[in-house]
Amino acid sequence: QVQLVESGGGLVQPGGSLRLSCAASGFTLNYYAIAWFRQAPGKEREGVACISSRGGSTNYADSVKGRFTISRDNAKNVVYLQMNSLKPEDTAIYYCAADPSVRFRLCQIRDEYDYWGQGTQVTVSS
Repeated sequence: QVQLVESGGGLVQPGGSLRLSCAASGFTLNYYAIAWFRQAPGKEREGVACISSRGGSTNYADSVKGRFTISRDNAKNVVYLQMNSLKPEDTAIYYCAADPSVRFRLCQIRDEYDYWGQGTQVTVSS
């Protein structure tokens, strides 16, 4: 069974850091582009960061550039999102998504992905 499981969310103060993980089971991530999306209450799900199948290319939303880093460890079948200098507006449910056929110039578009995790809550608040 193909499955993506996110972990690492939680409550953090503004300026703090969190590292999210996305673990795959039932398939290997080696040939899949991966993205992180987030959805805040009352808002559309938006792309945050994406990484190509071999990790050679990454792309970030302007709102997180310089603060978030996406990386992958294909040997462990895991993708990470390191989030630093967190702000209250980063509060959302964070989802990882995977697909072997992503057009990388569109890697932050939700429709490019067929496989999704259930999400992990990130709350940034003092």
